[in-house]
Amino acid sequence: MRAEDQFHLGFVVEDFEGTLAEFSAAFGYEWCAEIGGAVPLTLPTGNAVLDISCAYSRTVPRLEIVRRVPGTLWEPVAGGGVHHVGYWSDDVAADAAELIGQGFVSEASRSGPGGAPFAFLRGPSGLLVELVDRVARPGLEKLWGHGGDDA
Repeated sequence: MRAEDQFHLGFVVEDFEGTLAEFSAAFGYEWCAEIGGAVPLTLPTGNAVLDISCAYSRTVPRLEIVRRVPGTLWEPVAGGGVHHVGYWSDDVAADAAELIGQGFVSEASRSGPGGAPFAFLRGPSGLLVELVDRVARPGLEKLWGHGGDDA
């Protein structure tokens, strides 16, 4: 993995619409349409299906605003702030294994059909990293370029 593969900062929020409005008013962010739905995941406690939704900024640096999912790792950071840092990965399983070898712990992953693989891993410092398979990039770039209206 390389620093230049970092492509977004993720914020998990209680007030989704309010947060979008706040970043728009304060910093001029423009937003794509909200995306999401039922996502099958592997968690440390076993398999689960969670309803996860988010909106990406069309504006760069790219932000991802995620609706809170109570009782999961998708909870707002205490006091606000960045929830995770997203990176493109050419091989999510291999990159996750490399991070685990460096002391990161897997918190969630999706490997199977129905969407691009991804993984969330927490580092020894507490940093939460999202690895997203690069296969998702063309679809996300289309979303970012059209604001989600055509996606």
